[in-house]
Amino acid sequence: MPSTGSPRPPGRPRAGVHDAVFAATLRTVHELGYARATVERIAAAAGVAKTTVYRRWPSKGELIVDCLLDAFGPVPLEGPGRARIMASAVHWVAGKIGEPGVGDAFAGVFSDAVSDPALRRILAERLQEPYRIALQDALGEPEHRVLFFIDTVVGTLLHRMGMTGEPMAADDVALLADMVVAYFADDPA
Repeated sequence: MPSTGSPRPPGRPRAGVHDAVFAATLRTVHELGYARATVERIAAAAGVAKTTVYRRWPSKGELIVDCLLDAFGPVPLEGPGRARIMASAVHWVAGKIGEPGVGDAFAGVFSDAVSDPALRRILAERLQEPYRIALQDALGEPEHRVLFFIDTVVGTLLHRMGMTGEPMAADDVALLADMVVAYFADDPA
């Protein structure tokens, strides 16, 4: 006998899986560190099967990249003038990197990408590229200068976290913003 309604797919509802997995990822990385935060541990913390995670993200690196995209969201590009946009971007990324699990996840996936060309491509295309384009459009800078801006700021913030285990202090973030704005604030023309 034919069914009159549309059958519900088997298994648990899918709504909220990404949110649960992303929250569990950052929590697990924060509690155990990047290296010990395996996909199996993340899945268990999210209350889902590891196959559920692997169906969406074929590797830990891809999961971390998408988790970081979710954690970062869009870069705020508001304010009058180029200097204000750059300073707010520096403070914004410093704040995000300082959130529990985010800096560790970012540093870990970045480190893994050094020796993994496929992950490096994913990191560049899915994480860096959207922010590069947004900054390039907002600032009117050529690509190489925007990439240098990103390298300078993110590299400095991740280095501080790697050396101290703590995010950069607010006073130092303000000094970093002043330094990069002094270099980049001039009109690129």
